[in-house]
Amino acid sequence: MRVLRRWWLRRRHGTGEWSFLLQPPPAGEWVSLDLETTGLDPANDHILSLAAVPIRGGRLLLSERFERQIRPDREFGIESIRHHLITPAEAAGGMSVTPAVREFLHWLGSRRLLGYHLAFDLAMLAPHVRGLTGFALPNARADLADAMAAREHLLHPEVPPNLEFEHIAAQLGVTVLGRHTALGDAVTTGLCWLALHARGEKPR
Repeated sequence: MRVLRRWWLRRRHGTGEWSFLLQPPPAGEWVSLDLETTGLDPANDHILSLAAVPIRGGRLLLSERFERQIRPDREFGIESIRHHLITPAEAAGGMSVTPAVREFLHWLGSRRLLGYHLAFDLAMLAPHVRGLTGFALPNARADLADAMAAREHLLHPEVPPNLEFEHIAAQLGVTVLGRHTALGDAVTTGLCWLALHARGEKPR
């Protein structure tokens, strides 16, 4: 279905501004993505920060990272601040979400996406991506939690897997860096993916 959808999108948008998103992804390259948001409801909450780090040749390329702080469209409360440690005053210094997402898409290109519970991040990005491009983000993607669930099911089929972020990192021997910051979580997710790959679980 994904192949057919990409073919259809190329027919409709293959010569437009966003045609580069529809090209085949570069082999062996991933982008680890994370967002910090005002809450967990994609319909009502807002993005506060976005970070993404490329993975290429078995290395996490921090020097090539993409990182933006984004100004939300509404106020947010103390529970949100306790989670991501971004105050309203700090958030007010960010850029508007539409130009931030535009910059991110041009930086991302057709590369494959990686994340931890990535579906939430993509749901937060979805209305902004569609508003710019006219279509949903077509990039192939993989989720660290899903990959770890599959691994644990093979190793211990009788035990429900613990898919908490810190537990996954500990299982793979990765130090959690800057938890609940977009860059810290993107880097940690990428390092976990590399550690998983090094143990023989091939990225799909």
